[in-house]
Formats: sequence, C-alpha cells, structure tokens
Amino acid sequence: MKKLALAAAVLGVVACSKTDQDATKAPKEPTPPVAVAPATPPTAPAAAPVEAAKPTYVTDPASLPAAGTAPAPVAVGKALEPIWTTPLKTLKGEPTTLAAYKGKAVMVVNVASKCGNTPQYSTLEALQKKYAAKGFTVVGFPSNQFHGQEPGTAEEIATFCATNYGITFPIMEKTDVNGDNRNPVYKALAPIADATGHTGDIRWNFEKFVISADGTKVTRFAPKTKPEDPTVIAAVEAALPR
Repeated sequence: MKKLALAAAVLGVVACSKTDQDATKAPKEPTPPVAVAPATPPTAPAAAPVEAAKPTYVTDPASLPAAGTAPAPVAVGKALEPIWTTPLKTLKGEPTTLAAYKGKAVMVVNVASKCGNTPQYSTLEALQKKYAAKGFTVVGFPSNQFHGQEPGTAEEIATFCATNYGITFPIMEKTDVNGDNRNPVYKALAPIADATGHTGDIRWNFEKFVISADGTKVTRFAPKTKPEDPTVIAAVEAALPR
C-alpha cells in the first residue's frame, strides 16, 4: 500500500509540473496600446493691438495745399440775414455780432476741446494766418452738445485754445447749435445743404460753413472734412472779397 501511495504522489508531482510548463507556454494576452494624447502646440503670444493711425493736420500756412475744386455753393437770400444781427458774446464776455466781419469771407465752425476732431484747430489757425490779410476769418462757436466734449468754462476754453493751438481767430461763448435753444446763427445755417445733400442738424463738432464775402453764397462741409482739404481751400478762395 505504501508503494502505491508513493507512486501516486510521484505521478501527481509530474502532472503538476507538466501543467505548469504548459501554462508557461500558453500565449499571453496582448497588452492594449496606451493612448498618447497629441502634443499641444505652443500657444502663440497674443499680437499687440494695432493702434489706429492718428490723423495729421497742417499747422504751417505755407504747407496748405493748392485749391482743388469747390462744391457748388448754395445761393442764399434773406434767410441768412439774421446771422449778421444776432447778439453774440465772445469768450471774454464782450458783446458783438457777425456784422463785425461782414464784407469778409467767414468760416463758421462749431468747436470742442475734447473731440477726435479737435486737432483741426491747428489747420483752422493756419487758414486764418494765410487768408486773413485777403479778407477772411474763422469764427468758432464752442458747443457741448456732442457727448459733452466741450465741458469747460469760457476761461478754460480760451486757455486751451491759446496754449495748445495759438488760436487768434474769434471764438464766441459756448452755445447750442441744435435743438430748441439753437443759436439763431445756426438756425439760419442749418437748412443749407452740403455736397451730399445733407441739411438740418449739425452732425458733430467741427462742421463748417464758408460764407462768401458778399453774403450771398454758402458752402457747407461735414465735420470729418479736414480744413486743409483742397475742396475747402477752394471754397475759401472763392468766397474771398473781389
């Protein structure tokens, strides 16, 4: 019996050994590939914002361009007469009227100190210096009706104009150019059309009206039309006294 038991144990060891060998020979399950996330491309640095080029304006009278072709002026009749007699005050509080400039070519401009168009002051002064001796003047009318861009007092406006642009042309006290309290000067000028056919309300700061020296014709220009535009130069020269 002991011999039989020993033989069975030996056979069991052999069988186990064979099973282990077979297990080691069994094919292994393939290892699934590890997913690799694609490389994140480096983030390009944000481009610096491009600052819009600021418009340049002529400051030297000698650098003003030659006259181009002026738009056809609008003939005016008695409707323009109130502009000469309307009581006005200068920035210094002195009473005056536009009759003081009658017989000259007059450019009426609504002005402001804190507008993108404010540098037009420099070219308006250049026009004044070049053409004053020929019978021309700019007359400024400050207005705070366009986004509050002329908030200063009369003294502050005068100081700003003298310090920054050396203005020598007359500037009136701050006034309304649109609405129920529109200055009578602008009440007379507003119905006049520009070259595009626009009439009515003043659109923004630095809208321009060139009035001929004999008071019979007016040429209107949009606020963005620079004072040194050849069409403006032509209108000024055409308006000069003969």
